[in-house]
Amino acid sequence: MKSHIYLIPCPIADEALHTLSPSILEAVKQCEVFFVEEERTARRFLKKIWRDMVIDNYEWVVLNKENNLKAIKTFINVGKTIGIISEAGCPGVADPGQDVIKVAQEMDCIVHPLVGPNAILLALMASGMNGQHFQFVGYLPIDIGKRIAAIKALEAESTQKKSTQIFIETPYRNNQMFQSLVSHLKPTTLLCVAAEITSPNEFIKTMTASDWKSNIPELHKKPVIFLVLGL
Repeated sequence: MKSHIYLIPCPIADEALHTLSPSILEAVKQCEVFFVEEERTARRFLKKIWRDMVIDNYEWVVLNKENNLKAIKTFINVGKTIGIISEAGCPGVADPGQDVIKVAQEMDCIVHPLVGPNAILLALMASGMNGQHFQFVGYLPIDIGKRIAAIKALEAESTQKKSTQIFIETPYRNNQMFQSLVSHLKPTTLLCVAAEITSPNEFIKTMTASDWKSNIPELHKKPVIFLVLGL
């Protein structure tokens, strides 16, 4: 009997359960084991969507631990139905989970990606930038010199290929990243700042780097996606 693996999205903002598909609850009810990024918050999330869930009836494995791959192989070999949950958004997309999903694919499991919010795609949708050609590059370097070089390289590639460049930063360094962008991008390059997506304080705005200099947002400790498109 083949194992079924459900990739379970979480809200990307507090109190945003309305962004989840009803199919997620039905999938959760099929699971016997959960691989999670943080056990405490995953348990709390599941109790929110399924109040009658008996948490202690399930087995729990924390993602990104050394025993992950051994554990999932063991569960797959006995035909368990497994749910994978990261902290926010979709497992395996700028979030933990891809290593165990890779094993599931190699062992010929049936993998079910479930519909849910993903900040990368939501920001791209709202940016007005090129949605036909884009790339997500994760985090840029912390070192200021390397960061500036990375910004200029991404801008040059974006201009040449008409490709939207998408990246993130640790929330407490968002303001520094914003300043680096408006200081070192060309004045006509488009910059989108997408903050607190799906929350009541959602802010998504696209302007030229030049125009941003007189419209500086406060981004400290907020979840933010940055998008750049060179013209």
